[in-house]
Amino acid sequence: MLKRRMSASSNVLLLLCVMYFITYVDRVNVATASGAFKAEFGLSNTELGLVFSIFAYPYLICQIIGGWFADRFGARLTLTVCGLVWASATILTGMAGGIVSLVMARLLLGLGEGATFPTATRALSSWLPAHRAGFAQGITHASARLGNAITPPLVVALIVLISWRGSFVVVGTLSLIWAIVWGLYFRDDPHQHKGTSAAERAALPASRGRKAKQPTPWGPLCRRMAPVIFVYFCYGWTLWTFLSWIPQYMLHAFNLNLKTSALFASAIFATGVAGDALGGFVSDRILRRTGNLRRARRDMVIFGMAGSLFSTIPLLFVHGPVLATLALSGAFFFAEFTIGPMWAIPMDVAPQFAGTASGLMNTGSALAAILSPMVFGAVIDATNNWSLPFIGTIGLMSAGCIAAFWMRPEDRFDAAPSRVMEPGIV
Repeated sequence: MLKRRMSASSNVLLLLCVMYFITYVDRVNVATASGAFKAEFGLSNTELGLVFSIFAYPYLICQIIGGWFADRFGARLTLTVCGLVWASATILTGMAGGIVSLVMARLLLGLGEGATFPTATRALSSWLPAHRAGFAQGITHASARLGNAITPPLVVALIVLISWRGSFVVVGTLSLIWAIVWGLYFRDDPHQHKGTSAAERAALPASRGRKAKQPTPWGPLCRRMAPVIFVYFCYGWTLWTFLSWIPQYMLHAFNLNLKTSALFASAIFATGVAGDALGGFVSDRILRRTGNLRRARRDMVIFGMAGSLFSTIPLLFVHGPVLATLALSGAFFFAEFTIGPMWAIPMDVAPQFAGTASGLMNTGSALAAILSPMVFGAVIDATNNWSLPFIGTIGLMSAGCIAAFWMRPEDRFDAAPSRVMEPGIV
């Protein structure tokens, strides 16, 4: 008996899951390899910090530009070009000869990866009906968190086998292969893809996949997305606090050795994979059962943020690594629970401008990626209290819960009020 083939939309979702995984490997592999190239190039900690942080600046700038480009020219071209750029940047990192070439390679990586998530949202908006948007966003971001967890042992193994330079060349080559496969397989309009079935095409409005023809309504779209951007900034503050400082927090707050602190940190990060996948699944299930986008998206974001802030509060009082790990695991799980609903909102609100809208939203997290790690470090330097900075995450998650009430995923954005727009899917 022949096995049933995967549908074309499932293949697209799988390709995007692989992309999210690879981009996070390419993004965080520099931290694992830093010990090797720091010694080879004689870098100071300040120079090493520059190598780490420089990625975030072009990444921030390219969120909106990349999303707009995807809306105008399609996700096929945009992600193919992005893949070629970030693959080249990763390979060039392995060929660096010093601090200048390392920084240039990381800048190029930020340029290549800046447009990826907004463009992926544009692709998903074209290929999937609304009742699968939350699951798709959850599972793709779970793949990113999986990449974050797997990168350290993967890169260490490659360094042992072929040196730190070889590790970047191998990972960059995998990115290059992905970009070629995407360009050959994907089509912007699923109705024009030979592999889509009649059932898949029937589930999508005829307008899905069309590139935006009218000018982007920047002012109205920015105003419409403003509450979403702020809420995602609040989430991003917590995310980048965890990604940047949790290993150091476990190491210094409880005087653990490096191996033990790494185990506790890995346990915390593992909960994010489950939170991403479950949040998207629950959001879509609520949408299918109730037809209510407000309950399925906004209320799930509020639930996740509230769960994260209440899970974080015990950190101000606990005095042992086990209890701290339990609290942080709960906080990270609930924070990641919001991802599926949050990234589905641009698809619900403005499907024709999903790339631009999601790019606007992700600027919130990209800005937090610059500010949050610096503020955390400054507070530690000033107070030597490793629990105190988490007051900031509690406060911002509280602010996010409140601001989320102004998000309106059920109200379709109308760029031309005088025209009859495609009805929302409820």
